[in-house]
Amino acid sequence: MKHILFGLIVCLGFAATTQAQPAFDTANAYARTSANGRTAVATVNPHATRLALEVVDKGGNAIDAALTAAFALGVVDAHNSGIGGGCFILVRLASGDIYAIDGREMAPAAAHPDMYVVDGKVDTELSRTGPLAVGIPGSVAALHRLSQLGGKLSFKDTLLPAAQLAEAGAPVSPNMARRIAATADRLAQFPAAAAIFLDEQGAPLPADYRLQQKDLARTYRRLAAEGPDYFYRGDFARQTAQWMKAHSGLITFADFANYKIHLREPVVSTFAGHTLYGFPPPSSGGTHVAQILNILENFDLDKLTLEDRYHLVAEAMKFAFADRAHWLGDPDFSPVPAGLTNKHYAQQIASRIDLAQVTKNITHGNPDVDVEALMNKHTTHIATADMEGNWVAITSTVNTSFGSKVVIPGTGVVLNNQMDDFSIQPGVANAFGLVGSEANSVQSRKRPLSSMSPTLVLKDGQPVMTLGAAGGPTIVSQVLLTLLHTLHYQLPPQEALALPRIHQQWSLNRLYVESAMPETIQRALREKGHDLQLWPSMGATQLIELRDGKLHPVSEPRVVSFETQQK
Repeated sequence: MKHILFGLIVCLGFAATTQAQPAFDTANAYARTSANGRTAVATVNPHATRLALEVVDKGGNAIDAALTAAFALGVVDAHNSGIGGGCFILVRLASGDIYAIDGREMAPAAAHPDMYVVDGKVDTELSRTGPLAVGIPGSVAALHRLSQLGGKLSFKDTLLPAAQLAEAGAPVSPNMARRIAATADRLAQFPAAAAIFLDEQGAPLPADYRLQQKDLARTYRRLAAEGPDYFYRGDFARQTAQWMKAHSGLITFADFANYKIHLREPVVSTFAGHTLYGFPPPSSGGTHVAQILNILENFDLDKLTLEDRYHLVAEAMKFAFADRAHWLGDPDFSPVPAGLTNKHYAQQIASRIDLAQVTKNITHGNPDVDVEALMNKHTTHIATADMEGNWVAITSTVNTSFGSKVVIPGTGVVLNNQMDDFSIQPGVANAFGLVGSEANSVQSRKRPLSSMSPTLVLKDGQPVMTLGAAGGPTIVSQVLLTLLHTLHYQLPPQEALALPRIHQQWSLNRLYVESAMPETIQRALREKGHDLQLWPSMGATQLIELRDGKLHPVSEPRVVSFETQQK
């Protein structure tokens, strides 16, 4: 009944949106199932999805498919991800075991809180572009560990298809072409990056240009032959350290050699009769998706008008992001209150929300800090699943478009600018407008806070959905809205993803709303006191759902629509 009623609302209230998006099915190039229907893959690029399924045809499982997709995206989606960045991986193995692999980048040993202060003032550009913006990449180590946990094929076998793709060349996607154009002036500052993404006259490569990346292909082949030691203790680490020393960077060979992934305890919560597994700190995603859903449970969602529902979600987001700014950071450095995901704490927040108007002067809350239960003291997304019970959610990033814009000559690898995800000084916003406290300050060998939110959903102990998103802090909002619409309102995923999105991150105190949102809803939200900022398109979500005994992969309709319209 919920599905039928909400379907009527979708048809009436969101007609403009659903008509604007292309029809979606599991046979599209971005989200596909294998020929026998037993494995599914959803990524943001058809080349990555194709290679992942070809690996399945060679005997691989969902874990092998996820690995190949991740390496392939480093070729065709380099503005978003690659081995020069980091990732969070949630995996449910066929055995039933669930792991959270923390492959987040790490600050170099020489990093310190004042490293971006010049003549007494914070220079935010230093944390976004160039050598000081780079954290030690973690993706290679994390992906290798995933392979060891449950892959059927060798690490080499999952890597070589991407090496062949880089060597043969692939067309520049419309989205990548747009990102190259937007960052061309910064890419031009680094000759090795310019040689890849700009032409001989320094102009951005256009869409459909066949881009061959032979340096990256060689790097992939050596990684395939020598394993992670090549990257962390071999020539890649040595070349990077030499370049950093010559360009006033802080990263050393020892920083690479000392990098380690962490296996962390997932954030486990419940919603609408399902068990959710989210990623713990240094991700804020698992914590705050759970926190917001806990808040929403205190309201009769089925009786709310559409405008009240969006208002409620926005208010819950605002409270959660206020807590994020104060409490969240690397749990190895700063204790994170387990009480943030406690349902009693959510009840306290819910009691402060007025459905008639916005809540003013919100600050962080004070959940009880249970020292014994601290969360493990010790923007592209990939979703894969198979009928043997392997379910994977990988969110991988180099942070902003093309990361630091640095490519170490001869490697073809774009290095991240993840250092900007630290609170480089109290009250100073990062590239996404997020601020933070001492919990996320720059420190030696610390991992910066992230919004990446890979998520697994189980029903009666069995996996039924894997999902995640890309898009900076809107990742949290996207995953939250998708779970709300699919689990509570029981919408098919393709309909849920097509709905207009909102995002409220406390600072700035502004409600971001996709321009496809009906004007009647926009007006009602303004009347409740929201300061609306219209946004053309917000993020990219990938998911796979098990329904009626079949795997149904779905890729972001906004990305597919844009790419299709540009061709």
